[in-house]
Amino acid sequence: MTADRKPGPDRPYDLVLFGATGFTGALTAEYLARHADPGTRWALAGRNEAKLASVRERLAELDPACADLPLLHADSGDAASIEAVANSARVVITTVGPYAKYGEPLVAACARAGTDYVDLTGEPTFVDRMYVKYHREAERSGARIVHACGFDSVPHDLGAYFTVKQLPEGVPLHVEGFVRARADASGGTLHSAIGVFADPAGLVRAERERRAMEERPAGRRVRVSRRPAPKARLAGGWTLPLPTLDPQVVVRSAAALDRYGPDFSYGHYVAVKRLPVAAGMAAGAGVVAVLAALRPTRGLLLRLRAPGEGPSAEQRARNWFSVKFAGEGGGRRVVTEVAGGDPGYGETAKMLAESALCLAHDDLPETAGQVTTAAAMGDALIERLTRAGIAFRVLRTD
Repeated sequence: MTADRKPGPDRPYDLVLFGATGFTGALTAEYLARHADPGTRWALAGRNEAKLASVRERLAELDPACADLPLLHADSGDAASIEAVANSARVVITTVGPYAKYGEPLVAACARAGTDYVDLTGEPTFVDRMYVKYHREAERSGARIVHACGFDSVPHDLGAYFTVKQLPEGVPLHVEGFVRARADASGGTLHSAIGVFADPAGLVRAERERRAMEERPAGRRVRVSRRPAPKARLAGGWTLPLPTLDPQVVVRSAAALDRYGPDFSYGHYVAVKRLPVAAGMAAGAGVVAVLAALRPTRGLLLRLRAPGEGPSAEQRARNWFSVKFAGEGGGRRVVTEVAGGDPGYGETAKMLAESALCLAHDDLPETAGQVTTAAAMGDALIERLTRAGIAFRVLRTD
């Protein structure tokens, strides 16, 4: 697939950023101002033109050319404005969440228009519902709908892909990922997480509906490992299964790509140094899940931090992440790592922007519908992120 996949005259912009006035949206806009490929035609979209103009002024301080960035009106509650944005761009980036509340109109519009779409959701229910409702329409139009292009789930998806490529082909493979990080939560992240906890029945229902529709890879098996403790011992401390969207994304990449072998399994864990921390994390997650399920206490949780609020630049500068992967198959073992800086915001903005730029400019495999970063972009996105300062490395082979 070439970068000229969509006719130029019908698409005045290579990409449009929807949500640039939010916390992560502003960081993504700043990243694009500094690092977008030369000649990239891009625009800012949102509800409030005055706030968009303020963002543009800040961007112009980074790059004077940004003073001429177009500002587009877009409101998730205004279908016509969302359709106009989808039809104006080859790729649309959205940072407007929680996605379960605000995300569907843009997915639908991009699926109809044949416009590539990237977001940073970590909401499994939203991803599954968008698959059921719009995957086939996106396949017909040629749109690539790529969810989870931030810390959920780029390091894990591309890290597992990178690990698999170090192992023999055509044999059963098992990979485990171990996540360590120092990070802070923004208001948007908090509201998205509480939304997931608040509707466990909806989570199960959406997963069941997707499973009934989703095609299985012919003659191959892929699955999430349900092992409570990892097979490998890389953490240097204690591990807990990490029930996020990430392992589902990894397994969907494995289903799409034969390189993962005839029988692939993936386990996903958080790693901590001390047992009391591990116990506290498990207990804390349980308490939040209970509080989020009850309307009065859910309201209290939502008031802890408003959408649009987030950690300071000084706080973000202290943050970091490391995901180590242990892979084995065909008599070979390998340990790899994906590592970088502030996972929730600085690196997420980088991953999101580079994913959109990759779709807009790079020569990529032919894919369409709801696809993963590994299946849609794979090596090209790894190369971009490596140049941008995120490390992909082999630590050990046996």
